[in-house]
Amino acid sequence: MKTKKENIKENILHLRNEGIPFDADLFKDLRVNRSAVERRTATTGTRRSVKKEWQAAWLLRAISCIDLTTLAGDDTHGNVSRLCAKAIHPVRKDLLQAIGMADVNLHVGAVCVYHNLIPEAKEALKDSGIPIAAVSTGFPAGQISLEQKIKQIEQSVKSGASEIDIVISRRLVLTSDWKALYNEVSQYRKACGEAHMKAILATGELSTLTNVAKASMVCMMAGSDFIKTSTGMESVNATLPVSLVMLRAIREYNEMTGFKVGFKPAGGIRKAKEAISWLILMKEELGTDWMKTDLFRFGASGLLGDIERQLEHFLTGRYSAAYRHPMV
Repeated sequence: MKTKKENIKENILHLRNEGIPFDADLFKDLRVNRSAVERRTATTGTRRSVKKEWQAAWLLRAISCIDLTTLAGDDTHGNVSRLCAKAIHPVRKDLLQAIGMADVNLHVGAVCVYHNLIPEAKEALKDSGIPIAAVSTGFPAGQISLEQKIKQIEQSVKSGASEIDIVISRRLVLTSDWKALYNEVSQYRKACGEAHMKAILATGELSTLTNVAKASMVCMMAGSDFIKTSTGMESVNATLPVSLVMLRAIREYNEMTGFKVGFKPAGGIRKAKEAISWLILMKEELGTDWMKTDLFRFGASGLLGDIERQLEHFLTGRYSAAYRHPMV
């Protein structure tokens, strides 16, 4: 007799994650050993090393996976336009020429802005092929009504966002109201329509890694195209232990359903060395398919500048000043 998981996988016909019916039996016994997770991730940056031209190649891959982000209270038309210009040309032309990549159309994975700045981003990114991601559902805290959240999503899609970063209601996780969380995220997914949805778990506010694992599974069951660690506004944002737990949940969901769900660490990732650690974790846990922009993104603003500095160091042997690689 086939198991419930085998029957689910046989019935999947769509490449995009359409979700599956809610079933608490699929995750109710899930438990995470924190000490084992921390031991596993403590050596991620030390067991493997990427040097010389291979490091440069990995850093160029990291650039293509960045959701270049500005979510500041003082955002203006001007700095959004400059951010979009950097998204289209993320590395100085002289550096790309020296590396032999001048003919490659290198750009970031997306530009992420608040809803009201979508028109400015759309104008600045015209004909670039770079998607606009908009934060929604009362980002970052999510403390508005469900009706308001759905309306925000619909307005963002109508304005031109093709990716929507939603925030879940953390209280539903903390009270283990998993069916309510599933219903909430399912409604967000429906409101997104053709736009891809990234579910932000705000892992720093979920108390336990077991909660992170269960929330990840429920959001994927509800149709999330990506699961994302953080808003970047919590006291603790993206960490390797949290990421490992989420990646293991993605692997389990893929094995169970056949759907590939993407992953986005966000918040506090500023160094090129950190970017490589995350890429290594992706490769080891999920394989090379998850090292591409359709299944992996960094939510970052300062990371790109440090990667550009590292590329210049690769070419010259010297570290340049940060002002040589301005973001906006």
